[in-house]
Amino acid sequence: MELRQLRYFVAVAEELNFGRAAVRLRIAGPSLSQQIKALERDLKVQLFDRDRRSVALTQAGAALLPGARDLIHQADELRRQAQGLAVPEPVRIGYVNWRPTDLAERAAGVAQLRVDTWVMPSHAQAARVADGTLDLAICWVQNSDLEALGLDARLMGVDRLYALFAGSDETPVNAADVLVLVDADDTSWSSWNRYSEQFAADTGARAMRTDDGGVTGPTFFEHVRELRRPVLNNPKGQDAVLPKGLVRRPVLAPVPLWTWSLVWRRDEDSASVRAVVDAFTRGVGDLGVREDGTWLPADDPYRQRGERGE
Repeated sequence: MELRQLRYFVAVAEELNFGRAAVRLRIAGPSLSQQIKALERDLKVQLFDRDRRSVALTQAGAALLPGARDLIHQADELRRQAQGLAVPEPVRIGYVNWRPTDLAERAAGVAQLRVDTWVMPSHAQAARVADGTLDLAICWVQNSDLEALGLDARLMGVDRLYALFAGSDETPVNAADVLVLVDADDTSWSSWNRYSEQFAADTGARAMRTDDGGVTGPTFFEHVRELRRPVLNNPKGQDAVLPKGLVRRPVLAPVPLWTWSLVWRRDEDSASVRAVVDAFTRGVGDLGVREDGTWLPADDPYRQRGERGE
């Protein structure tokens, strides 16, 4: 005896018509008739009196019907309980180089979190969210990226970029007096190149191309020493330990801001992913992106609307 046979029995008992019961169960009429006969053989009782014109429950069938309904109800309830106990798939999140240190604590009680260890550039991580490899990513994106990839974004963090200088002068420097390095490898440094080229165009800072990967790290430090002028720091090296002889200088007029977005698919239907988005961005605020004297690219999702096109 199988549970599905009990469902067939109850349907026929309620319809008292094999044709209507077959339609209700979405099976073929002959298959339904065969399953009822198989159930009767297993139970060793006749459940229905039937002829070409009518179907009626036998005395045995009427006696067994309440128990069959109870068994089906218990099975359905067990299935609902099991679904409630099932462990949902973890929410997969990637990042570039910055992420809050308390991601697991923020997700606690909301969803299981799996932090992807494959650290990639911002444009690559955004694309991985779009194609479903990741559910979320913390990366730098612009409005054009969100539209092209079908993503939504919320502000997650902000870096105030500074200039590195070879010497001991730590006084602020105007943006127009800063040098910006642009890397020839646009595949790896697409986001930084877009940012720095627009920063130079908007502020009068000088942009200089390099083909040695020296927009951050030890090679970048060597460039700073050789150039003998303030060089805008890449956000990948925001918290790097500086070698001896290099200092940080604040950049003013304007202050360059680099935004970190939490991005997810616009058509995301997972309640767990949506809950993690809310948990990660609750109470974040604008993190200073509205302050006077700051700069964001024209296409940045968090730039004040009144500044667009200026």
